[in-house]
Amino acid sequence: MASMKFNKVYLDSSYSVVSKLEANGNIKNYDYVIDDYYFGLKTFEGAEIKMQRIVIDYLLTKNKNMDLIVGGDLSNQLAITSYMASKYDISYLGSYSACATFNSSIITLASLIEANKIKNGIAITSSHNKVAERQFRYPIEYGAPKAKRSTYTATGSCGVIVTKNNTNIKIESATIGKSIEMGIKDSMHMGAVMAPAAANTLSEHLNDLKRDISYYDLVLTGDLGIYGSKILKELLSKDYNIKLKNHIDAGSILYKKEQELYAGSSGPVSLPLVLFNKILKEKKYKKILVLATGSLHSQMFVNQHKPIPAICHAISLEVL
Repeated sequence: MASMKFNKVYLDSSYSVVSKLEANGNIKNYDYVIDDYYFGLKTFEGAEIKMQRIVIDYLLTKNKNMDLIVGGDLSNQLAITSYMASKYDISYLGSYSACATFNSSIITLASLIEANKIKNGIAITSSHNKVAERQFRYPIEYGAPKAKRSTYTATGSCGVIVTKNNTNIKIESATIGKSIEMGIKDSMHMGAVMAPAAANTLSEHLNDLKRDISYYDLVLTGDLGIYGSKILKELLSKDYNIKLKNHIDAGSILYKKEQELYAGSSGPVSLPLVLFNKILKEKKYKKILVLATGSLHSQMFVNQHKPIPAICHAISLEVL
């Protein structure tokens, strides 16, 4: 497991765009809410690109001296993020870790800043329910019912400036996860697919940095959902002797229960939406371990009935 500490890397301004569905959920005060899934364009993909551009445009008003954009989405070949990046005269590095993409992007930028290769960068991600559903599951028009264990892909985009300039949010350390495959073939149960990766990364992070779970005021996981969160706690208790108490799962709380969106939200945007629009704004926690989880499946391998690997990347934040 690759764990590392950072001495002078910080998070600065962030910005979030969501659809009305997310805005009507548990998290309030998003920066920008779009009217519908098309966002005034002819395609869902165009709408997702437009969401990312709104995020980048805002962040550039806060700091124009960007050395690099690192980010990704759920579309084939990172098409959404790549099209967005082509509109800016800024170096771009695509990143894909499925729903763990935001953390992998931050780790890349933090490592480059720590090595004094760059000074400022933007980490960005997005997901769009209709884009993801069409790619990973069924044609949207098919109207296939979902199992309760499945999650609902969130629609939105979120970005943050990663910088060497002092702010009140420090990236203290990070752990790059392993690809974990436990024989699960059910792409509808991504919580079960990703929970073992989350447990492994959490354990390795604590072992590498010689810490107890009590070091953190909060452990925030990505989009394990209701059932995946239960599995994570069972795995940690049984296999790693870790009792996870101060835990919030972004996927489990993004939507309201009465919205009846299965096991909760998924998509790489779920975690940063909760992190920046709830957790950090509450100013309740000083030491936060952020575990971004991703199900690394493809439509082809699912159709071939292959077991699904998963990933989890961790970043440790200190609110100063």
